[in-house]
Amino acid sequence: MSTTISVPPQLLLERILTLEIVRVTERAAVSAARLRGHGNEKGADQAAVDAMRRELNKMPIEGTIVIGEGERDEAPMLFIGEKVGAGINGGPKVDIAVDPLEGTTLCAKNMPGSIATMAMAEGGTLLHAPDVYMQKIAIGPGYDKNVIDIDAPPEDNIHRLAQAKGVPTHGITVLVLDRPRHAELIAKIRATGAGVQLITDGDVAGVIHCADPENTGVDIYMGTGGAPEGVLAAAALRCIGGQMQCRLLLDTHSKRNRAESMGIEDPNFVYQIEDMVKGDCLFAATGVTDGSLLSGVKFRKDVIQTETVVMRSVTGTVRYIKADHRQFEKFHLD
Repeated sequence: MSTTISVPPQLLLERILTLEIVRVTERAAVSAARLRGHGNEKGADQAAVDAMRRELNKMPIEGTIVIGEGERDEAPMLFIGEKVGAGINGGPKVDIAVDPLEGTTLCAKNMPGSIATMAMAEGGTLLHAPDVYMQKIAIGPGYDKNVIDIDAPPEDNIHRLAQAKGVPTHGITVLVLDRPRHAELIAKIRATGAGVQLITDGDVAGVIHCADPENTGVDIYMGTGGAPEGVLAAAALRCIGGQMQCRLLLDTHSKRNRAESMGIEDPNFVYQIEDMVKGDCLFAATGVTDGSLLSGVKFRKDVIQTETVVMRSVTGTVRYIKADHRQFEKFHLD
């Protein structure tokens, strides 16, 4: 006698969407990778945006882009508020955050660390962050609450983390974006004896690195970067664990007015992960260029190879998917 296993529709749908968002980031990564090393940042970004939009519109969802490509870089956009998905009648309502090509300069110069990434969450649960800079501090899982404090000096955060980890301060490595604005921060970090690992771009991947210090060597992320990237990073940490605190840098009237129009009432509010991603979410990223997080797209004679990480907050599952795409051109143009 056969037994039929009943799977709740929402759970089944979540599992389907987990695979579907992998296809979205894969297509974006492959499209961008065709322009690796060509010195054309906007062209690579546009290729990733177009591929991501095309794939999103095939998904059985009623999706709204709440985090899109940024105006700060004068880049092409999946614009905030854009509706995507094929589930016009009855599909789940979801919020979507995208960075179709994080590290446009890295891709244009064929340097390590460029990725295509997105997050998806229940409708109304992702922070609608304006495209401004955001102060960030993040660590991985396994620590007591309040080990980090965004308002504390960097020295205090390093000492507290070292104590929690049971190592001297010179056993801590801090990841920081290599920008002139971080010169003072870097000096203060090094004065504690801690090491600094600098990255030129890609602070979504940078935050994710601190969640796996045994493999990445990174214990903590500090500094300022894009607010949209902050929400994407928070989605990843929501899935794999960790702590993150962020504050929007609203230093002009126009920025404050824009933030207020997006529902942000307190310009000095300190956001935790749960404030930026309030419900269950999915996160995916596919490598464009080789990096410490993911391998880049490989164009072989008869196959295109990709590597993707996909995460689910409801289960805490993290999957790394290495895929061989055959007859990719035909599939890509469907």
